[in-house]
Amino acid sequence: MKLIALPLYGPLGASARMRFYQYFAAARAAGWTVEAFPLISDESLTARYRTGRYGIGRLARAYAARVRTLLTQDATQPLWIEKEALPWFPAWLEAALIGKRRYVLDFDDATFHNYDRHRLGWVRQVWGRRIDKLMAGADLVVAGNGYLAQRARDAGARAVVILPTTIDITRYGEPKRVVRDPGGRQRIVWIGSPSTARYLQLVAEPLARLAARRPFVLRVVGGGEVHLPGVEVESLPWTEATEVEAIKACDVGIMPLADTPWERGKCAYKLVQYMASGLPTVASAVGANGEVTVDGETGFLAGHADDWVVHLERLLGDEALRERMGRSGRRRVEDHYCLQVVAPRLLAAIESHVLAAGDRPAGSAGAPAESTGSRS
Repeated sequence: MKLIALPLYGPLGASARMRFYQYFAAARAAGWTVEAFPLISDESLTARYRTGRYGIGRLARAYAARVRTLLTQDATQPLWIEKEALPWFPAWLEAALIGKRRYVLDFDDATFHNYDRHRLGWVRQVWGRRIDKLMAGADLVVAGNGYLAQRARDAGARAVVILPTTIDITRYGEPKRVVRDPGGRQRIVWIGSPSTARYLQLVAEPLARLAARRPFVLRVVGGGEVHLPGVEVESLPWTEATEVEAIKACDVGIMPLADTPWERGKCAYKLVQYMASGLPTVASAVGANGEVTVDGETGFLAGHADDWVVHLERLLGDEALRERMGRSGRRRVEDHYCLQVVAPRLLAAIESHVLAAGDRPAGSAGAPAESTGSRS
């Protein structure tokens, strides 16, 4: 059994790393051959983080390489695609390049809103249903949350499985033990990338209010230089080797989000990381944040600015509560959000709907089927 993986990014891209590369070892252990051809290289992604754009030349070379892959790879081998094979290409041309291959689409973002909610009317008109057409033609859609899965069902996908974004629990060791900082300073942590650090501005005012009432440091991992008036910010670079310890050295993890259709498609990966580290969490009551968080048990959901102040102040002031919620969050990750639990479900779904479906003509229509996955 062989899969041709087409992630959008190399291992540096969080979505590709968590939804693709970390499953390759399990797939190979099951006897599969997996060969990956990322669209955007780690070098190009690093350049984008540094300059804010990829550059026309880099993108042209990336797309040319992806087209060559689709034209030259064995047409009998199924594809495992992150979101879309050729973003912004006409759907009919992408479908022609995919040909009669069976394929899996994996979504951890509401990519379809790049098209159907674009500010330009002609883009909405021409490309608004582009992702839906890809979903309808897929043998399997793997969705990171219920919002994404519903879009796939509405598009007519043959099979849909909900599988959350996960962590490898072995990387996180034992859950964090609460140790008071000798200097008396506690740390609230946020982890992400320069492109998502903008969400911290949503909590700038409540964090400033909290800072006026009790001392703390906001640790920003991977977001670049972040400035929040009245808040002491500690910016750390992200590396795969140091991210776990950077989180575990903190007291509370946060995940602010705007309440928009795009954010409802996000998969709360930050919360899973915090919970695996034994930290309680405070998160916006948006989308998958409400699926991952058990409000009042693993952390708190915040609907308003005042909620952020109240919940964070309570957690920073109550060591026993932090420890209790941290233990509960860790158990929840072990039960529902770790690679060790989800990998067998993913491989079984792909094998059932794609690799073992040789008796169905590729590209034939069929009634959508629901493959059950974790909905916790």
